[in-house]
Parts: sequence; structure tokens; C-alpha cells
Amino acid sequence: MLSKKTKYGIKALTYLGRQGNKIPVQIATISKSENISLKFLESILLTLRKNGILASKKGKGGGYYLLKEPSEIPMTSIMRILEGPISMVPCVSLNFYEKCDDCPDETACAVHKLMIQVRDNTLKIFRNTSLADLCKN
Repeated sequence: MLSKKTKYGIKALTYLGRQGNKIPVQIATISKSENISLKFLESILLTLRKNGILASKKGKGGGYYLLKEPSEIPMTSIMRILEGPISMVPCVSLNFYEKCDDCPDETACAVHKLMIQVRDNTLKIFRNTSLADLCKN
């Protein structure tokens, strides 16, 4: 299940992407428009800033803005920053692989085989979707 952090992060990024410029937007404006708690949104945007997706400007006229064009921001990046591993189980993760404690043989494991298919199809969607695609609607 998608966490609220990721859901709200995507909503905030989509809002910023629809602005069509690099003019900073105040957190309160995003919070009100997207119905996201101000404190929670501050934490999310800070995470995105620390990971190079957003930049911020302090003072009058300050706020957050995208560092790149929305078309240059793949959903794989956003999902990994906000949600963590994309795979549902660690034994099929490309970036966060861990062997399952209860599985003596991954090649014979039905769950492993299924989760590889889920991971691959999920990655295909995320890799082929940019923030710009979400901003079109």
C-alpha cells in the first residue's frame, strides 16, 4: 500500500510541476491547495530537497520549486526517495536486496518468482512515467 508520505509527495510535486516555472511556491499554498497537513508537508518537501528534486528560497517570495523540468523526473526516483524499495519483498529488490530468512532456495520459491514479475511490471510503469505525465491531467 502506498504511504501517505508518498501520496502527498506526489501530489505536491504535481502541483509544483503544473506551475510551469521556477518561481518558488510557499508551503502554505501547496498545503491548502492539496489538503495536506502543513507540518507533514514540510517534512516531505525537506526530504525531496535533500535528495535533489526540489530547491528552496528563503524570505519574501520564498518557497519550494523543482530543480529540473518535470519531464526529467522519473517516478522511479520519487518512489525510491519517498517510499523506499519498489519491490514488495527484499529478495527481488534491485537496490535493497536481502535474502529472505525463511527461504532456502530462491530459484524454487513461488513467491520469489511472482514478486519478480510484480517488480518488473511496476518498474516498467514507473520508468516510463515522469512527473510531466502526471501534470498533464
